[in-house]
Amino acid sequence: MLGSTPGWPATLADGPVLLRPYKRGDGRAWSEVRIANQKWLAPWESAPPGPWAEMNSPRAYGYVYQDMRRAARRGESMPFAVCLRESDGSERLVGHLNLGNIVRRAFSSAYAGYWVDHRVAGRGVIPTALALAVDHAFGPGGLHRIEVNIRPENKPSRRVVEKLGFREEAYHQRYMHIDGGWRDHLGYALTSEEIAAEGGLMARWRRVRA
Repeated sequence: MLGSTPGWPATLADGPVLLRPYKRGDGRAWSEVRIANQKWLAPWESAPPGPWAEMNSPRAYGYVYQDMRRAARRGESMPFAVCLRESDGSERLVGHLNLGNIVRRAFSSAYAGYWVDHRVAGRGVIPTALALAVDHAFGPGGLHRIEVNIRPENKPSRRVVEKLGFREEAYHQRYMHIDGGWRDHLGYALTSEEIAAEGGLMARWRRVRA
């Protein structure tokens, strides 16, 4: 996914957690994890209409991949496949993290969105991935502010940003159409100044985990 976005493409890692650009050949692994997580993910996503299995098939991945590729080339997003590196050196795709709606110049901001396989939830994978992505965005990515908007009922996702010290700063009524209705969201944010003295968000996360 070559593009004009500063800092993109990029591969980021900490321990077994690996963030990398998507590959055309990720379709089968992406589909498997998405279909296995329908009950875990469907209530929180603004998905197109249609059966979950069809919308998350290897064929559907081809369209998703092209959309991500185009957005990255335009400098509008940084879409990462979240993987776990196994002891034998192989990679297992377990989630997704995107820095999207990137706006440059006076805003220098982006929105972060993410999901993770329920089979590895609670192991610090997504907090680590988000910390890596934010540090990259504030460094090579040239951004100043990252926002995350989450439904109030989505407690696992809220725990991710709260562990990392994102500020809760807004309540957005009827913010996005999800799961059949317009759903309220809580707005969280973080700016580069808030973590500069700590050596970055990854350094903060390591201290929290310790």
